[in-house]
Amino acid sequence: MSSGAQHTVRSHDHELEKLDAAIERISGLARRQLADALQALETGDTDIAARVLQGDRAIDECERFIDDQVVRVLALHAPVADDLRRVVTALKVAGDIERIGDHAANTAKRVLVLSQSSALAPTRGLLRLGQAVAELLGEALDAYLAGDAAQALAVRDGDQAIDDLYSSLFREIITYMMEDPRTITACSHLMFIAKNIERVGDHATNIAEMTVYLVTGQAPDSQRPKRDVSTSEGGQA
Repeated sequence: MSSGAQHTVRSHDHELEKLDAAIERISGLARRQLADALQALETGDTDIAARVLQGDRAIDECERFIDDQVVRVLALHAPVADDLRRVVTALKVAGDIERIGDHAANTAKRVLVLSQSSALAPTRGLLRLGQAVAELLGEALDAYLAGDAAQALAVRDGDQAIDDLYSSLFREIITYMMEDPRTITACSHLMFIAKNIERVGDHATNIAEMTVYLVTGQAPDSQRPKRDVSTSEGGQA
């Protein structure tokens, strides 16, 4: 191999390594954002909630870097086969992670509002949902970073449990509102928080599916089922 070709290969590898490092960084930021948002929800700590809102900017900046890096790799190196999948999945995964950051920030905004209200019983169910989603997200990101298709498929299958928890919580909040109409405003915020957390689970599952594609070159066989009793209440807070 000529020295020019060797230089091109080394440059190509270096650009891909920078892309991998950025994905690892944005993954860590998203984990921290979700953990902090859930801690703020549990404790009512407005300082932590405010920190989550401020931290959203770092995720946005990291996603922009990944977008730019993907364009650079495509333009300069025209990757094919495995490397092309690596670049394409990085772009898609970064988009999912950025949305996870948005959902964490939206949760923090609602926590700031709820800090002015009395504690509500459904918060306990919300924290259970949050913990389950945080674990699913961690497993999805670990699977992606390790290139573990088997773990990614397990994450994908685990999304149904998140949907079941969310549907149960939704019914609980509705019942709480019906029993005491004075809680309607606060419970509405809990509903939006629950939807934001449930959506993090969906993005974690997207990451898992992209991991399977990255490793095997094929998307998972069948579309995962979704059961959600609350589609009429809207999605994004």
